[in-house]
Amino acid sequence: MATETDSHGAAEAASVCVDSHGGAIGMPQLCGDWMGNQIFWLIVTLVVIFLILSRVALPRIAAILAERQGTITNDLAEAENLKARAVEAEEAYNQALADARSEALRIAAEAKAEIQGELNDAIEKADAEIGARAAESEKAIAEIRAGALESIREVATDTATEIVGALGGTADADAVTGAVQSRMKG
Repeated sequence: MATETDSHGAAEAASVCVDSHGGAIGMPQLCGDWMGNQIFWLIVTLVVIFLILSRVALPRIAAILAERQGTITNDLAEAENLKARAVEAEEAYNQALADARSEALRIAAEAKAEIQGELNDAIEKADAEIGARAAESEKAIAEIRAGALESIREVATDTATEIVGALGGTADADAVTGAVQSRMKG
């Protein structure tokens, strides 16, 4: 009888959610007779999923997140380091540029002073050379002037002697020479 009761009870239980042909009446998930069984397997499934996630997936995700955070932190630290090195390099470049400019100005000033000194020496040498040549020229002019005056005396003496002779007189050489010299003096 127990068998009949069990089969009869199953038939009654099945009859609530199943029709006479064995098909489901409405949605089987919403059948009240099967709810306990569904809740049990739902809890088992959620526990299994929780255990899998907490033991396998979440530690891997946490490791990946930690690795990413470490990479980001290292990259940021490296970026700060590179930024500091770039600032130092820029400061060194600016300092080198300033040093090069001051060195260029110093070299230019030295070159200018050296050129000015050479120019002054050349001017002094040229002035001395011009002075020497001017003295030589004045000496040559004085010699030419003296030679010209001597030539004029000779020509004047010869001309005066010839004029006196042409006029029919005898010219005394000393008198003609004295007359020409007195006239040339002024």
